[in-house]
Amino acid sequence: METAGPRTRAAARLGAHATREEQRKRRPVRRWQRRRIGEEQEEAVFREVVSFTRDPLPARYYDKDTTKPISFYLPSLEELLAWAPDAEDSFNVALEPLKCRQPPLSSQRPRTLLCHDMMGGYLDDKFIQGSAAQNPYCFYYWQCIDIFVYFSHHLVTIPPVGWTNAAHRHGVCVLGTFIAEWKEGGRLCEAFLAGDEHSYQAVADQLVLIAQFFRFDGWLINIESSLSPAAVGNVPPFLRYLSTQLCRQVPGGLVLWYDSVVSSGQVKWQNELNEQNRIFFDSCDGFFTNYNWQEEHLDRMVAQAGERRADVYVGVDVFARGHVVGGQFDTHKSLELIRKHGFSAALFAPGWVYECLEKRDFFQNQDKFWGLLGRYLPPHSICSLPFVTSFCLGMGTRRVCYGQEEAVGPWYHLSAQEIQPLFAEQRPEGDGQGWVKTHCCLADAWNGGSSLLLRGVIPPEVGHVAVRLFSLHVPVPPKIFLSMVYKLEGPSDVGVALELTTGDAGSCHIGGISTLSAETSSRHSPRPLRVPPTKLARWVGHCGQQLSGGWVQRCYEVNLQGCVLQDLWVSFSRPPGSQEQEAFVCRLGELQVVDANSLLRPLPRVQAVSVSRVRWQRAAPEEEEEEQRPARLRLSCALHWSYPLSHVRCFRIHCCRATGSPAEGPPGLEKPALLGLAFVNQYRVVDLAVAAAGPGTDGRVEFLVEPVPREGFLVPKAEWGRAALLYSGPHT
Repeated sequence: METAGPRTRAAARLGAHATREEQRKRRPVRRWQRRRIGEEQEEAVFREVVSFTRDPLPARYYDKDTTKPISFYLPSLEELLAWAPDAEDSFNVALEPLKCRQPPLSSQRPRTLLCHDMMGGYLDDKFIQGSAAQNPYCFYYWQCIDIFVYFSHHLVTIPPVGWTNAAHRHGVCVLGTFIAEWKEGGRLCEAFLAGDEHSYQAVADQLVLIAQFFRFDGWLINIESSLSPAAVGNVPPFLRYLSTQLCRQVPGGLVLWYDSVVSSGQVKWQNELNEQNRIFFDSCDGFFTNYNWQEEHLDRMVAQAGERRADVYVGVDVFARGHVVGGQFDTHKSLELIRKHGFSAALFAPGWVYECLEKRDFFQNQDKFWGLLGRYLPPHSICSLPFVTSFCLGMGTRRVCYGQEEAVGPWYHLSAQEIQPLFAEQRPEGDGQGWVKTHCCLADAWNGGSSLLLRGVIPPEVGHVAVRLFSLHVPVPPKIFLSMVYKLEGPSDVGVALELTTGDAGSCHIGGISTLSAETSSRHSPRPLRVPPTKLARWVGHCGQQLSGGWVQRCYEVNLQGCVLQDLWVSFSRPPGSQEQEAFVCRLGELQVVDANSLLRPLPRVQAVSVSRVRWQRAAPEEEEEEQRPARLRLSCALHWSYPLSHVRCFRIHCCRATGSPAEGPPGLEKPALLGLAFVNQYRVVDLAVAAAGPGTDGRVEFLVEPVPREGFLVPKAEWGRAALLYSGPHT
């Protein structure tokens, strides 16, 4: 009899829960109707009687202090085995699939793994819809790493979804951690490893199911507890079964083993791959060594690893604890030896620059740390369109939408981090004075919370300097549309241009573009459009124009046949007639490379917006006094809608609240105010201040769901989804 695999069981469990849990949890408020508000728009109207009865939220999924949705871990074997997909879990499902990249992770080029271990984990990064954290930790050197591991000391560490979305956007795969430590970990391992195959297969099936459901890519297995002969004997088949099942259900899935237990069952860190732990390496996708190695360990491992040297991840503790090579700002010494021997590297806790150094200098220290490693970290290339970035770090001191300030105050939302560039300093060959250097910058933004700052100098003896921002490997469609939004700081007449590098020059035919020089025949400078193409005017109506805040947009349309787009550069040229050294400061707000034909396809509409799980609280007396309003309420609720997620980068959630006092007559509505961003088809509104309904009148609040397409343009309001909540006072 054929048994059901993890995917079948997942579907069955989710279906069973949908019949019970989803009907209860997503049940809309008591009455609703659909109202047409224009020729093309409909609005769902829901009615609710205010009640202050508490409906407790499940503690696993919601923060006890704020009731905001959170990412979570599983602390026990019982909870792991009992876990099944629930409607609440969908908040934590990654939107972004793992982007195509070159070279693929399966190549034999030595890789770089980042193991993120910070103060126990699940800090500000646990808030799925973001938080108001000040000075949070932020990582942005994604192009230099290949694998991201989220590490904590809980049994089953499920990566917070914000990390998965940010990593996948950059072509970086994400692993969770399964860890068993000390005596309790030993008892746990005996429970599922010392028995028959059904016990360890049940654990493996659950780990596969979790990775598949939440859309991350695999597991680091870290057992640091002594095992009985029976238990250690089952570790290799457990690893083989887990690796096989994961590969079937999660394309490109990985299982890595940490250097701790040896084949005898003892915990004996070897700091190398050898005969005592090789059986585990042979049973999975890779081996993560302990940190106290010396060069002789690497010498011995060359023969042990054979053709799988890239599958050996030599551990580097950035905190430099123990008898280690390098660490801290000397980590490059470790990397030099690791690469010399052809191994992959596993950087443990590079958040050292945040935890141990001054927070006010975090960005400078992080740039210094990764800059010292640059020569040992070959970047990978993104190989899919659309390619769009506003350089947002997923944090800021204010929120900006296409040059317009929407909100002031700190915010942190990892899922909102956009594709980050190759942070570097570029100097022309044979010149000791000209240079361009890139930095991330929170001081100004075009869209999001930050922009890319480029500082440089053009010396008298050269006409221009340029910096490579992105490494790509994209087989391009016949016609592509490119856009660059930038602004120069201070008085400057320096020219700013977008340049691109193409491959397959023998068969590559290019139109609407000029070659820079004979020496750089594969690098080209498109000619800016003065006006947007007629068919694309709906999307890009500001080409060549000065925008709000001093920003300028340059647009390009390029015809390509048989070409591979390889690099994006920005070039700075001296003003005509200038013979002096030119210094410049430029901010980049956005880059777009899209298939021009994709912009002509009709957009889907957001449909079936619903309001459910409504909770009311009375506002604190000081809030009412501060706002000088007669009565205020705090509204929390869940919004759900329907939209094909493959078309969207995110959703922007807005609200329109009633204006004035209920005593003044029927209320109007305020202008839409941004509540936040969603990366799934749901959003939890938390503690929204609204006016209490007056006697015999309804209060009103409207919710708007704005889709942001992958191509990165504003969508007409006719395509938004909307729902209104009418509420009346409690019955007395």
